[in-house]
Amino acid sequence: MIKILLISLLFTASQVYAVENEANNTAQEQATETSEQNTSPPDSKQSGKSTQDGQQQKPSKQETVDLETAYKREYAFLEAQKRELTARLKRFNASAAQEEQALSQRVNKLEQESVERSNKIDLLNSQLAEAERQEIAFDERDDALETTYSQATVTLENHGIKIPPAFTETQGNDPAKVSYLFKQVLTLINGLGDVKTEQSEFFLEDGKQTEGKIIHVGNIAAYGISAESSGSLVPAGEGNFKVWNVPAADTATALSSNQQPDILKLFIFESRSNAVEESLDKTVIEIIESGGIIGWIIVFMGVLAVLLALFRAYLLYSNSINTQQLSGNVIQQVTEGRLEEAKDNCAAASSAIARVLSTTLSHLKDDRDHMDSIVHESILQESSTLDRFGSAILVIASVTPLLGLLGTVTGMISTFDIITEFGTGDPKLLSGGISIALVTTKLGLTVAIPALLVGSLLSAWARNIKRDMEHAALSVTNVFLDGPTPDNPQHGARASDNALVLNN
Repeated sequence: MIKILLISLLFTASQVYAVENEANNTAQEQATETSEQNTSPPDSKQSGKSTQDGQQQKPSKQETVDLETAYKREYAFLEAQKRELTARLKRFNASAAQEEQALSQRVNKLEQESVERSNKIDLLNSQLAEAERQEIAFDERDDALETTYSQATVTLENHGIKIPPAFTETQGNDPAKVSYLFKQVLTLINGLGDVKTEQSEFFLEDGKQTEGKIIHVGNIAAYGISAESSGSLVPAGEGNFKVWNVPAADTATALSSNQQPDILKLFIFESRSNAVEESLDKTVIEIIESGGIIGWIIVFMGVLAVLLALFRAYLLYSNSINTQQLSGNVIQQVTEGRLEEAKDNCAAASSAIARVLSTTLSHLKDDRDHMDSIVHESILQESSTLDRFGSAILVIASVTPLLGLLGTVTGMISTFDIITEFGTGDPKLLSGGISIALVTTKLGLTVAIPALLVGSLLSAWARNIKRDMEHAALSVTNVFLDGPTPDNPQHGARASDNALVLNN
């Protein structure tokens, strides 16, 4: 509305301004024409018309007076219009200000009402949330009370205390119910904490049932005394007892006679209804069978590693018998020039060093490079025998842990398949997969650790034998090259001394 009024005022003012400009322009044009007529020079053609110009001069002035009067009237009208518009504008501004003030007050009032409503909504939301929490708390309390009632009822009934039906069916009055249950439970606890003796039946270790005296130590342990056997009792299921396999007859006899035993041997149980199964030690075959086919493969590889290690140990032992003595005798004989005796001595032995020394003695008179090649070839030939089965043992030591890991992965896959199909309710269903997962790893490490240790020791033994062969062949060669000559008879004696030093 305000914008429309402002636009109309601006439009009226623009029209007034245009009328004023048009009147000014008209007055200026008439004044210009009059001045031009007055200043124009006389013409010969217009000399005869002087009388007419004089006659028209008076009407021209009259027109100027009329135009000025019209202009003043128009100006006065426009001034009146301007004053009227100015007054209307002031009245409009005052009215607009009042309306704006009224609208501002209304907006403030609406904002205040909106804030009050928001606060009220927040308060209602908080009250609603509090009511929901209280409702949840009441539900949880009711569930907890119902659970407590049911558990207490079952526990008391297991010990022969019956709860009245009216107690369980009555709704409300929870404080009275809880008080009653606690009184009954307190009475039961006091009774269960006593040491009581009763005449009843229990089972012996061989499964035979006998009758005798049972001493109850609270509700956590019991002793049985009969003419056939006595000792600590364990639950056998369905409220029955059986004699524990750990001897405790002296303790039971002492308690039955109201005496204090030196050592209190007892089996503490949780409930009489759950039978206690005595764990039996598994045999080696049962442990391997629990690992499945992978367990048997690991055991087979372990047996193979043992056989290969024994065979390699025999080879190394047979090739290292009297090596120091043989090399010393051969060096002594070469020093003294008895080459044939040294060859016979090497031929009589069957060790690797004997064969290397025999080859060395057979080529002592050859060229040095050729002799070294022959000796080196002989050592390489004997090394193949000394290194036999060494790599196989180390491979078994490396593969068996991987087989154990394979068994672990297989067992875990089997376990998860059972969990997917049957869930986790029965632990016995999961024992097979877990057994494979654990036993195979144990078997793999059991085989790998000794195999790696024995294989490393046998490899070190073989390296020592090869080092002794090289040392003996080099010593024989040096002794022969430094042997006695016709020009230097003392040379052989020095070589003999060197040989004795090598032997020592």
